[in-house]
Amino acid sequence: MDPGELRAEMVDGLQERQPVDEAVAVAMRTVPRREFVENAPYQDRQSEAGGTTVLAPAMVARLLTALDIVAPDATPTASDTDETPPEQTGDVLVVGAGVGYTAALLAELLGERHVHAVDIDRKLVYAARSNLESAGYGGVLVDARDGAGGLPEYAPFDRILVEAAAISPPDRLVDQLAPGGRLVLPLGGPEQTLAVVDESGEVIDRRGPVAFKPLLVDGEQGSAPARNRTRREDAEREREPGYFAKTGWEQEWIDWDEQLRRR
Repeated sequence: MDPGELRAEMVDGLQERQPVDEAVAVAMRTVPRREFVENAPYQDRQSEAGGTTVLAPAMVARLLTALDIVAPDATPTASDTDETPPEQTGDVLVVGAGVGYTAALLAELLGERHVHAVDIDRKLVYAARSNLESAGYGGVLVDARDGAGGLPEYAPFDRILVEAAAISPPDRLVDQLAPGGRLVLPLGGPEQTLAVVDESGEVIDRRGPVAFKPLLVDGEQGSAPARNRTRREDAEREREPGYFAKTGWEQEWIDWDEQLRRR
């Protein structure tokens, strides 16, 4: 079957099962997912590649729909009631570039120069860059960074998407939102919800349950050995059970300063 027909069939199936923003659906019908996922690229299933989770198309559609992107060709005109049409979405940051598929969809929606992506794993950064180039979106900026720190040199961003879980919205990402911007991320611990956060850091919407791996800190990426999480980013330094780490973070958070004061 022609790849375009396979993409159309994939998106038709998604739209039968869940709400999908129309602009997102058009992008998913256009972007060649085969350049990012080798095995069964148009099946709606999660997979693994290069030590990272490749999200199922249904989850990608949920994330992008929650972002509420206003693409250039989708901007409505003012109605007869003189309502102000929504402004076109500007720059977007993807935290957790992975294989690059989500960034490619955003580039299809907004143009390559408006899309930035970071990943803490340098090998994945190289893979994402290669995949994006092969798919025709080589203008997307992909850099190796600690995701919780964002990309301040290119801020502010109208939208930030985090493809990893955090206990609370990372402060530095919230600080990089433009006025009226939104941050979308899986929020919580063992029980997570897809949350929409405004520029003040407040959760303004929840879009149902999700299950993502945690936002990593340096030393925990797939190309590095797992280690104890004795020092967490501000977004996750909460007294929560240590359900995330492969090794080491199995106890509740230990406040070492408090322990020393008790001696």
